[in-house]
Formats: sequence, C-alpha cells, structure tokens
Amino acid sequence: MSTAVYILVMAGVTYLIRAIPFGFFRKKINSVFLKSFLYYIPYAVLSAMTIPAIFYSTGNLVTAIAGTITALILSFFELPLIVVALSASLAAFVTGLFL
Repeated sequence: MSTAVYILVMAGVTYLIRAIPFGFFRKKINSVFLKSFLYYIPYAVLSAMTIPAIFYSTGNLVTAIAGTITALILSFFELPLIVVALSASLAAFVTGLFL
C-alpha cells in the first residue's frame, strides 16, 4: 500500500474519534458516573501508552524500574517535568552502568 493510503486512513480514524462523541452527546451530560468516566479516559489512555514504553525503552527491566521509581518519587514532590524526566533518565543510565 501507498504511504498516502496509510495517512488517509489515520486521518479518518483520528477524525472519527473526535467527531463521534459530538454525534452521540447532543445534550449536556448530567450523569455523575458518565462525567467521571469521561474525565478519567485521557489519563487511562496516556498510562496505557506510556507504561509499556517505559519498560521496553531501555532493554533492561532493572534500569527501567530504577528510572520509574525515581520519576514517581520526584513527581510525588511535585518537581517540574523536566527535572523528573532528566532525573529518571539519569537514574536509568547510571543503573545501567553498574549492571
């Protein structure tokens, strides 16, 4: 298949994902359950995409765990994102040096 076909299919899928909710939800959503469900969807999708990438990015489970633990601890203390990302990368790198 041509690259243009792949791009068109992805554009269509991306458009449908954004357009379908507008077709279904014409009125204001009053359900507390549905509101809370829709509120947490972006976090769930982001986690589902990020967590596997974290553990397969280094090629070593120990370095990935070291970076993840570092990131979790620093984010718990609400440090800036750049500090968390660089520290987690450094922790994974340093752990890899000793393995």
